[in-house]
Amino acid sequence: MTDVDTSKLSWDEWDELQNPPPAETDFDRVVERAISRRGFLGGVLAFGSAAAAMGTLGNLMSSTSAEAQEAASRFQFKPLPIATDNTVHVPEGYSWQPLAKWGQPLFSNVPDVDPAKGVSLENSDKVFGENTDGMELFVIGGHQVIAINHEYVNPEINLPHTEKGVPQSADDVKILQNMQGVTVMEVAEGEDGWQIVLDSPFNRRIHHNTPMTLSGPAAGSDLVKTAADPNGTDSLGTFNNCGAGRTPWGTYLTCEENFNGYFGSTDANFALPEDYARYGITAETRYAYEKFDERFDLSKNPNEPRRAGYVVEIDPSNATSTPVKRTALGRIKHENAAVVIARDGRVVVYMGDDERGEFLYKYVSNGIYVPGGDTSKLLDEGTLFVAKFSDDGNGEWLALTPETTGMKMDEICVFTRQAASKVGATTMDRPEWVAINPVAIEAYCALTNNSKRGIKKNAGGDEMPVGGPNPRAENEYGQIVRWYPENDDHADGKFKWDLFCMAGNPDVHKDAYAGSSNINSGNMFNSPDGMMFDTTGLLWIQTDGEDSNEGDFAGQGNNQMLAGDPATGRIERFLTAPKGSEVTGQTWSSDKRTHFVGIQHPDAPFPDGEGKLPRSTVIAIKRDDNAMIG
Repeated sequence: MTDVDTSKLSWDEWDELQNPPPAETDFDRVVERAISRRGFLGGVLAFGSAAAAMGTLGNLMSSTSAEAQEAASRFQFKPLPIATDNTVHVPEGYSWQPLAKWGQPLFSNVPDVDPAKGVSLENSDKVFGENTDGMELFVIGGHQVIAINHEYVNPEINLPHTEKGVPQSADDVKILQNMQGVTVMEVAEGEDGWQIVLDSPFNRRIHHNTPMTLSGPAAGSDLVKTAADPNGTDSLGTFNNCGAGRTPWGTYLTCEENFNGYFGSTDANFALPEDYARYGITAETRYAYEKFDERFDLSKNPNEPRRAGYVVEIDPSNATSTPVKRTALGRIKHENAAVVIARDGRVVVYMGDDERGEFLYKYVSNGIYVPGGDTSKLLDEGTLFVAKFSDDGNGEWLALTPETTGMKMDEICVFTRQAASKVGATTMDRPEWVAINPVAIEAYCALTNNSKRGIKKNAGGDEMPVGGPNPRAENEYGQIVRWYPENDDHADGKFKWDLFCMAGNPDVHKDAYAGSSNINSGNMFNSPDGMMFDTTGLLWIQTDGEDSNEGDFAGQGNNQMLAGDPATGRIERFLTAPKGSEVTGQTWSSDKRTHFVGIQHPDAPFPDGEGKLPRSTVIAIKRDDNAMIG
């Protein structure tokens, strides 16, 4: 294959190495049109819930001083400058402390990680996993319980006895499998701050071997049956858990993203099924699971990867409950699952498929949510839609049904990307987290970047032209799209849209790549990724991008977290992260006085200091006066 050290690659870099993009196509005409700041951008950048009426940020700058002061009061912190060092910075008047670190025990009879030996096989499913991501806090009988994802592992620090972290045995593979998935843990605040409640009955690790149930239209399909599960209803494990969500009935939604990297073939002559290519499934893996666990060997279990790539529902209140893979929500590289109740009580779930040129989805249940009622079928029986954006600021949701796609329902749920291509959905710049405003009927999606926009096709051969919510070719910076459902109803089939912001670098560029008018030298960033609203309607934006602080990214520093005001478009930097890390996942304590934030894959010896291992960590941020911050 290749001599590249794949242990150091990001998931996106690894995907591109395994699956080189199709040949270039000619989009010069649309590129030239799209990068005119006076043309296209002037028509799609707007702020506030009634964007068309409020106009652009430039118009808002003429508001009265009282209005300006009210807008400024939304930001209860002094914005931070960039940082390029190896720790976390928060504004004056705020403090942070670690809550949970990779390898930290969940139970009292388990030791902390040994820097020289890693975590033992015996304890690998009893400690906080690696590379924290999406999270949600639940109040259960007066207890505060956080469910949190562990997206992937860095094999070399989990298997320090091996060369470059390459597994040498089935035990090595099981350690890696146990360190990923989900942690459910009780937390409490005491005299020494926030800590994990050891031995809590809520504490639980869910990993690559945890029994799961398949539900929805794909359950029982021949597409997901295996020799070990001839009924196609009982699966093992959840993979590459990225973003998250929560339901109104108190369950956690964990989202499987880059599941393709776990499956490989020990048979060099095995002919990969045609549908594998769309999802990036190849004969070579990052973790070598297939050499020691034949469940991951494509030549022996070709249906196994079709049992991954779903939204998984977990009950955090019951540590013995079986997680459920909800196939009606589609099989894609899920980022997160943002849930809202429509005007008539139906459940709506927004989801992004995080890959270049893939799509933005919405699921609408058939049934009505009734508090205290039966919720078991609400995420099984409904319709999956995909978004189509027009350049004029209008959009529609296209139903993925046997009538619109020519596919059977189980095929739509297993080959969702192919179904979306058939109906002509809009290819997007890597749709990541969706966030729903709690004080206005609108939703946002972070389109993190797309370096191939305007020059190549997506993995399914769909064109990626410049235009609509993806207005820049070779987009290294990303943008945030916002939509307003027709009739103020998230279940409606039509919407209006605009761009809340376009990230960029105004110090380097003077064209579209400078970013939108609410981006300046003091708040600029690239690659918006995680997003979540607090209860006041502020949008918290987390980044996962280039932190070289050079060239096109000069002056942007390390990855960061910012706050954005939907009403004015104002964006300010609240947190800077250690060098090499991503800021991802966030939630709040029940009293909104603590903001929990995830720091993933730091290069530096964070948070324990020089000479220590770099540890993915959840931190707890508080105001020094103990006032509310969310």
